[in-house]
Amino acid sequence: MSEHRTDTVERTEVLVIGGGVIGTSIACQLAEAGVGVVLLERGDLGSGSSGTTAGIVRTYFPGNPLIGGLAVRSLAAYHALAERTGTDLLPQRVGFLVLFTEQRQVADFHREQEAQRAAGVEVELISAAEAARYNPLLDPRTIVAAAWSPEAYACDPAAIVHAYAATAERAGAVLRTQTPVTAIDPDGRVHTPSGSILAGTIVCAAGPWADTVAAMADVELPVTTYPVDMLLTDAPAGAPHTLPMTLHPSSLRIRSWGDRILIGMGRPGPDESHDEWRRRVSDQLGSAFPELAGQRVDHGWSGDLDVSPDGMAVIGRDPARPFLYAAGFSGQGLCQAPAAGELVRDLVLGKEGNQNDRLGVQRFQPSLGILR
Repeated sequence: MSEHRTDTVERTEVLVIGGGVIGTSIACQLAEAGVGVVLLERGDLGSGSSGTTAGIVRTYFPGNPLIGGLAVRSLAAYHALAERTGTDLLPQRVGFLVLFTEQRQVADFHREQEAQRAAGVEVELISAAEAARYNPLLDPRTIVAAAWSPEAYACDPAAIVHAYAATAERAGAVLRTQTPVTAIDPDGRVHTPSGSILAGTIVCAAGPWADTVAAMADVELPVTTYPVDMLLTDAPAGAPHTLPMTLHPSSLRIRSWGDRILIGMGRPGPDESHDEWRRRVSDQLGSAFPELAGQRVDHGWSGDLDVSPDGMAVIGRDPARPFLYAAGFSGQGLCQAPAAGELVRDLVLGKEGNQNDRLGVQRFQPSLGILR
């Protein structure tokens, strides 16, 4: 991928803003469809929210079979891309375990199980004892049951971003890093410190900066920036080297991370310091997984996510101009990137109708074009 340079591409059919997993997927899908594409990234490829997640590609999203269907489609696309590139993008299947501490959660699972299966999601209800076999750090007495989905893979998000980027370049796309967008004119001229590019269509896939980029084009996106902190703790002696991604109803989630354990649980409250929040996470960790009680919790890394009001990605087009967007993935972009790229490609090519109907996607275009 080329770094910041002084020469500029003056015209392009499509200009993609954002070089994360969503933007590179879009650029790849468009370039392989024969569309002229330039991608601009303000920093390094994958330096935004793509590098902030827990590095899991999964298909089960409790309470949301629609995302599950997009994730199933995306998982198949990742396997196909791996075969084409010879790169193992999903090197380790770890599974996804969702814990239930109340019978109402079990009832919720049963109510949506048929819809999940119809979306292609592989998931089953298992007993507390079976859950503890998948994750031996769990005390089965603290839960009533669990959902188990085997189709969850630990991966390196950077490897996926670079695989899409390299494939896009081979198909003719031009990728420019260290090139922030500074302004967008009504005629589609996009300004950067190294010059301006006149684009027939602009696609905003700028992650945490999506609302800022869209505002330059006088487009309002219902997307906000959400800071997150990932934590780490030591694995106790005798713990398996591979633990599934495990989600507790408290929003606590853990998984193996090398020889340590990765922990996520939201962020500090409005009046809570980071130290207080970390103690709260530690207390919840010990309660959910007794073998981790008293373990020191260390800072792992911080970053920002692009979040929509309902956690569903905002994908569509502005009705008044050739400006498209794919943002608000709420930390789930890695699981949906291939499908998102295909949806945006079809929007650009005007082929979205029948395919989206098959996906169960409804399109709303009052002031915003939102795929739900």
